[in-house]
Amino acid sequence: MSRPVRVRFAPSPTGHLHVGGARTALFNWLFAKHEGGSFVLRVEDTDTERSSRESERAVLEDLAWLGLHWDEGPDVGGEYGPYRQSERTGIYAERAGRLLEDGRAYPCYCTDEELEEKRGRALAEGRDPRYDGTCRGLSAPERAAREAEGRKPTIRFRTDEHSVRVRDLVRGDVEFSGEMLGDFVLMRSDGRPTYNFAVVVDDALMEISHVIRAEEHLPNTMRQVILYRALGMEEPHFAHVSLIVDSDRSKLSKRRGATSVAEFREQGYLPGALVNYLALLGWSPADDREVLTRDELIRSFDLDRVSSSPAAFDEDKLDWVNAHHLREEPLPAIIALARPFAEAAGIDTSDTRFAAMIELARARISRLSQIPDELAVFFDDSWRMEDEAREILGGDGALDVVRDVKEAIESMAGDLTAVAFKDALSETGDRLRVKGKQLYAPVRAALTGRAHGPGLGEIAELLGSEAVVERLSRVAESRRG
Repeated sequence: MSRPVRVRFAPSPTGHLHVGGARTALFNWLFAKHEGGSFVLRVEDTDTERSSRESERAVLEDLAWLGLHWDEGPDVGGEYGPYRQSERTGIYAERAGRLLEDGRAYPCYCTDEELEEKRGRALAEGRDPRYDGTCRGLSAPERAAREAEGRKPTIRFRTDEHSVRVRDLVRGDVEFSGEMLGDFVLMRSDGRPTYNFAVVVDDALMEISHVIRAEEHLPNTMRQVILYRALGMEEPHFAHVSLIVDSDRSKLSKRRGATSVAEFREQGYLPGALVNYLALLGWSPADDREVLTRDELIRSFDLDRVSSSPAAFDEDKLDWVNAHHLREEPLPAIIALARPFAEAAGIDTSDTRFAAMIELARARISRLSQIPDELAVFFDDSWRMEDEAREILGGDGALDVVRDVKEAIESMAGDLTAVAFKDALSETGDRLRVKGKQLYAPVRAALTGRAHGPGLGEIAELLGSEAVVERLSRVAESRRG
């Protein structure tokens, strides 16, 4: 690299972090970590009507939950601050002033109404609706006359380029035509910068080496490259990644379900799993693996393997990835993440059995939101009998098995262990000459009200002999005769 790698994620604080923005942040973070560079967080909050500190906090919380910690930003500082655009207005005004002095920009006194009229006329006449240059050549007296009328000018950039070629690290060479560009606004009449001007000034002064962003920003690139050159600042490398689309290739929207990081968090996805899945939307490792840890993602990430094709969001695939991470991540981490879901359902997480319950449950779920239902079998006032379990208990010989196992447990001395329970089952099988599903299915149905679940021995040990006998007795007695 010709200069140190510095990348940035620059969200607008107007709501929660969308998965598209999260994927952009992730690609920047992975690239910075892979190259030993810096990941900068900059808040683009010049849209004063829609931006809020509450939304900023929500976005920062989402990023922190994903584990995408930044090296510089509004909350941690850094030598290139401030990191909120609303706190950099003086910087933008000073750079715009330089362009005015150099003759690369000029004040424009056209009102919004006049501009809309010009636009409508151009469209009616079949012309491109770009600015017609009314104020481009105003003399000093003409400008003074307009200011005397009380008009507050915008500052427009004087566009003279016919075309611009950019080497995009994802899309290759991209050429932009200047014919439809026109002179564009740098500073609004109220002193706020436009997006294209602010982002160039910020990226240049913060020494951003690579701009990795969604392809929807590709049309902005020509304006930005022209501004870099006019300001005499070094251009970054650009990499425009594909959009994330729905499974039918339409724009990802709330109609399909969750679209924000906060929503996926509420549904019980693990941060490591969501990071893993988002990384696969438009990128793939050289060995084509699909389940990767954070460290493996960092080691493998390379912009050369980022695709320019749209990436389809598949929630079933996300569930599959999440299930893998639920089984593989350290149990203490899963317990900590599962605790809020259990407590919200009224489950006592101080129960000494809680860790063992989670260990059993995590092998069978794809989201933490399924934890309460999975743990219900351990609490007498929570579980209910499924229809399939009722059918099993209505089968020939099913209640005989339940009664025999109950009597075997009652006659046991000492604590009920998984091994002891399995031995009791085996002895019942020998006595009644039953095996397989004829033996295990009725006992599972009586103990848990379900036809499927974790190992019966482990369930029995967690329930304890008293609860096991009580449940088996309840089923056996209620169906006697």
